[in-house]
Amino acid sequence: MNKYMFLGAGLCVAMALTSCGSSESAYRKAYLKAQQRTETQQQQVTPTVTETPTVTPVTTTPATQTRITDNNDATPVRQENVELQSGAPLKAYSVVVGSFTLRANAEGEVQRLRNQGYDARLVYSSQNNMYRVVAASFDYKADAIQSRDQLAGRYQGAWLLYAK
Repeated sequence: MNKYMFLGAGLCVAMALTSCGSSESAYRKAYLKAQQRTETQQQQVTPTVTETPTVTPVTTTPATQTRITDNNDATPVRQENVELQSGAPLKAYSVVVGSFTLRANAEGEVQRLRNQGYDARLVYSSQNNMYRVVAASFDYKADAIQSRDQLAGRYQGAWLLYAK
């Protein structure tokens, strides 16, 4: 009985191995047929006229963030209504090194700047709902630009604020 079972299993395995022909040729035929189809489609391509889409600006600058430039240089300055939250009063031009939505994060950055010797201030812009960290404030724009350039190594996005 075991002999017949062993013989039957061996016969099934032999039939399975010999009846499975390689299907590589079928895949190759399908590939060649698809390749010929794309070649003929490329030859039959007719020129199509495409319309140029109208481009509209995605972002707009609110009127409250106008840029001011004086006659001496072209350095942009943002103008915002801000409220002093902590620190000495702001002068005409301030160097902003950070903007935060959470007051705690902004206060942490102010403290870090004060530990480094800066007279840092915290102001709040209600129109943007942002806390601005001011590293220094100056009466003259040239002094503010010089300070911003010195801080640019550590604070890449530093910008000038003209407080209304």
